[in-house]
Amino acid sequence: MVDLWEGKWTKSAWEPGGIDMSGMPQPNEHHQKLRKLVGNWVGQEKLAASPAGTAGLATGRINSRLDLEGFFVLEDYSQERDGHTVFRGHGIFGWDDHEKEYIWYWVDSMGSVPASPARGKWEGDTLLFEAGTHGRYTYKFMGDNSMNFKIENSSDGGYTWAPFMEANYRRA
Repeated sequence: MVDLWEGKWTKSAWEPGGIDMSGMPQPNEHHQKLRKLVGNWVGQEKLAASPAGTAGLATGRINSRLDLEGFFVLEDYSQERDGHTVFRGHGIFGWDDHEKEYIWYWVDSMGSVPASPARGKWEGDTLLFEAGTHGRYTYKFMGDNSMNFKIENSSDGGYTWAPFMEANYRRA
């Protein structure tokens, strides 16, 4: 391979010793906090009636892993009702060092594309995200193996919030 950058990148990035990582950005303490999300989670979800479906109970499964040198947590989500997968989604959690906020990109089987990521912050053991003035997402950790997740929606620009989903997950 041609040595383009003074001996630093003489091998493929996928080969052991392929890139001299000195001088490259490294995950900081904010990235480290996102590790609380990593793991396999399963739990019962209580859903309000919405255009997406009827009110009721479901089982949620979350598989989250650290990726991209520790800068991001990637999340795979599925929701089951009556033994059938009825909804799936993918999330990307990270830290925006410029804005000093956590970010969460979300896409799912409803097919919509987010205009921008939800932005959030930690408050104690709670990670709170807001998507503009219409969506609020709360992850509350109770120890290392239990997490409560809540989605709230607003139709009046964030003055009032209505529950859409509440879930209690345990590490599987």
